[in-house]
Amino acid sequence: MSTRAIVKYVLSGDTVVVRPKEVPAKGTAAKERVLHIAGISAPRLGSSTREDEPYSFSAREYLRALLVGKEVAFTVTHSLSSNGPGQDREFVSLLIAPAGPGLPPQEVAALVLAQGWAKMRDGVGEGDEAVRRLGAEEAKKRESLRVIEQQAKAEGKGIWAEQPESQRTVSFQMPADPHTFVAENKDRDIDAIVEQVRDGTQLRVRLLLDEENHQFINLALAGAKSPRASFGRDGDVSLSEPWGEEAKFFTEVRMLQRAIKVQLLSAPVTLGASPFQTGPTPAAANKPAATANGLPAPTVGGASVIIGIAKHPNGNIAEFLCAAGLAKVIDWHAGLLAPHGGLDRIRAAEKVAKDKRLGLWENLGATKASASNGLAPVAQTTKGQQFDATVVRVWGSDQISVVAKGDESGKERRLQFASVRGPRGTDAKQTYWANEAKEFLRKRLIGKTVQVHIDYIKPREGDYEERECVTIHYGNQNNNIAEQLIEKGLATVLRHKRDDEDRSLELDKLIIAEQTAVAETRGLHSTKDVSLPRIVDASESGSRASQYLPSWKRAGKHAAVVDFVSAGSRFKVFMPKENTKITFVLAGIRAPRTARSANEKSEPFGPESLKFASKYMQRDVEIAFDSTDKSGGFIGTMYAPGGVNVAVELVREGLASVHSYSAETLPFGRDLNAAEEEAKKAKKNIWSTYSEEDTTATQTVDESAALAPDYLDVYVSSVKDSDPFGFSVQILEKDSVASLEKLMSNFSLHHRQASSAAPAGFSPKTGELVSAKFSEDNQYRAKVKRSSAIKKEAVLYFIDYGNEETLPFSRIRPLDSKFKSLAGQAKEARLSFVKLVPRSSEYGGEAFRRFNYLTEGRKLIANVDQKEGNLLHLRLIDPADPNAADDPLACLNADLVREGLATIDKSCRYINSYPQVLRKLQDATEGAKRDRLGIFEFGDVSED
Repeated sequence: MSTRAIVKYVLSGDTVVVRPKEVPAKGTAAKERVLHIAGISAPRLGSSTREDEPYSFSAREYLRALLVGKEVAFTVTHSLSSNGPGQDREFVSLLIAPAGPGLPPQEVAALVLAQGWAKMRDGVGEGDEAVRRLGAEEAKKRESLRVIEQQAKAEGKGIWAEQPESQRTVSFQMPADPHTFVAENKDRDIDAIVEQVRDGTQLRVRLLLDEENHQFINLALAGAKSPRASFGRDGDVSLSEPWGEEAKFFTEVRMLQRAIKVQLLSAPVTLGASPFQTGPTPAAANKPAATANGLPAPTVGGASVIIGIAKHPNGNIAEFLCAAGLAKVIDWHAGLLAPHGGLDRIRAAEKVAKDKRLGLWENLGATKASASNGLAPVAQTTKGQQFDATVVRVWGSDQISVVAKGDESGKERRLQFASVRGPRGTDAKQTYWANEAKEFLRKRLIGKTVQVHIDYIKPREGDYEERECVTIHYGNQNNNIAEQLIEKGLATVLRHKRDDEDRSLELDKLIIAEQTAVAETRGLHSTKDVSLPRIVDASESGSRASQYLPSWKRAGKHAAVVDFVSAGSRFKVFMPKENTKITFVLAGIRAPRTARSANEKSEPFGPESLKFASKYMQRDVEIAFDSTDKSGGFIGTMYAPGGVNVAVELVREGLASVHSYSAETLPFGRDLNAAEEEAKKAKKNIWSTYSEEDTTATQTVDESAALAPDYLDVYVSSVKDSDPFGFSVQILEKDSVASLEKLMSNFSLHHRQASSAAPAGFSPKTGELVSAKFSEDNQYRAKVKRSSAIKKEAVLYFIDYGNEETLPFSRIRPLDSKFKSLAGQAKEARLSFVKLVPRSSEYGGEAFRRFNYLTEGRKLIANVDQKEGNLLHLRLIDPADPNAADDPLACLNADLVREGLATIDKSCRYINSYPQVLRKLQDATEGAKRDRLGIFEFGDVSED
């Protein structure tokens, strides 16, 4: 009686492994049987201890392509006792499906012999001897097989070929230098055969590099990880993790001994010991020579696995595993997969499995429910989230605080760099490099917009709060700040446990950066002695402060860094050039006091004043000294980047009041008083309940005053291509649009008639309305600005669109009176408050192109901020801009300033009548300077 089974894989040209047709029970491995095809013998494949016999791989490949994954029927003819503890060796008659309808099943032995990939086994004799040993039916079958063998031999097929097979080189061990091997074969689809499945996402693969060279590797699938499974045919499933056996079976059914394409991405690097480790490790004696801090010299060997993509003809197997709930996404592989489309598809597949509660996610809903019922705390998972943020504080060498863009509450989020460990400890070397790392981060990140990717959430542990661990990119080059930090030797890569999949998005880059730092003995890895600088506290006492004041006051402005903000007008400041720290108090103002302990109570708006002043935390500032107080504090002026007077800004926001007596002696006393009046009128913060007598009687009408809001729908119809910058708009009022459309329609019909042709010798006069054919398309209404009878050409202004062109008389004709009644629709305009950089300047062309891009073909909203004769001063707003919905001051004018392509036009007399808009433009200017955009690319050119 024959048994049916599925061929799992082929060991050689005469031996296969089969499994039952049924899917194994949950948590169990499929039972396997090794079957030897009776009567034939194929060449043996090699191993790590012996080479392939000639034709062995070709013979195996023939049988592999013929049988793997197919259903077969077999009958055991005889068995032999195994020499070892394993099962007896079973010899079978193996059949596969018929070659066509109505035909009998095919004998596998006959097919192999016919192709010349095996020979008949000797030892059973012939004739009566064979009948006696095998039985009449089996002896007859063997005789027919011998005929087939003789035919293949006569035809020189397979092993009987006249020319011997060229010997190929097969490397069964991992490459000696996996990293070089990966580099040499990166971005290449390599033909391969899966020889073994360790678990759902770990494969043993034969790479077919070329006809002569095969290389075995251990391949880990990029982007996904399955649970652990039993290993080997007799593996102990008790060692398996839940769903591990199912994941392994899933991959085996689809991949084992299938021809695939492999793309190599990375070979994990051995990190070595931590430089912060104290004392030798047990294996220290066997490690290679180490650098001074105990970290071994970089090595390229040692990788036992290569990470890559296995491409089945139907797609990436990692996606299918995740979609079936048999693997989880490995987020830290995102950096490896980014050039190949990223993790998006794999994440989407995982989400499908989660939604359907498949496999690993079968209890996902129950877990959430129990947590919400109070049985377990629920962390708000933000893993994989990406957002833009502004860096507001650097805590140390591996932690920063940011405020997410669009977060109206301004809540700070404290973030930890993923897979990074900054210098720790109290010894001089660690402290020195910790300070260097903090300063490195401060200079590059404070106040800057960065891109944040949350790699994993570090749970609360003891006194340590839960922390979001992130990868931070910044700048136009999209630099990874952690990579730069490590490459300079200012931090090291965190040593993760083998099964810890919570790692940095770009862990490979961090490891390479550390190897570079170690090899070049940078920072922590250097052998040079370092010592902490001696920092003097000049505010230690009033007498000490008075010693420094005279010389510092004479020197004018000093570069400084705000180290801490105690209150709205009180700061701790470090002066790097002088190696001195001081307490600094803003002159001329008084800010509300904030509570210094739980027993104290803040004055009204004290916390708000402190919060506003805290935006200068860790910023580079300039300070000028005026006097000292009794406690050793220095009183003076602080200038933020761009020359912004911090005291004036606090007063303008209503978060400090002017101290009249001291303000009178200050050169910016007027500015303080004006800012306070502005805050009072706006009833900002401390002035929210302020009231004053009606002063309207004393006010005079100023022609530079702000106009009432006047919003219009407009279309920019033309842009001047010369300085000073200007443009024309059409006001899209319902009646005017309909009138213009009707006029242009009639205009077009009129000019198709022969009677509309220009009379002979027509010469247009300056100021005359005419009809002219614009060079690019149709006939339009125009006004003659200048006319030359000698050149027979005229300079025309197209009154409905605002553009100008010089045309020959031949393209100009008189304008029929019926087309003169509608006034010209083009209105001359300029940008309110700002001026584009001159077209003749280095950034002029870019500025004009950017304005065209922002306005061309778009329906815009314009507010008329001022009128200068017929010239409209417009603030342009794009209704499609999402910022416009939330920010009433959002406008293209400010956008161009923020990009460094326009500047505030101080010649506009009405500018101070729009204080909120002015502050918006000032902030935009500061942002452009800070990010080195446009004209500020090489520094602050505002003084120029």
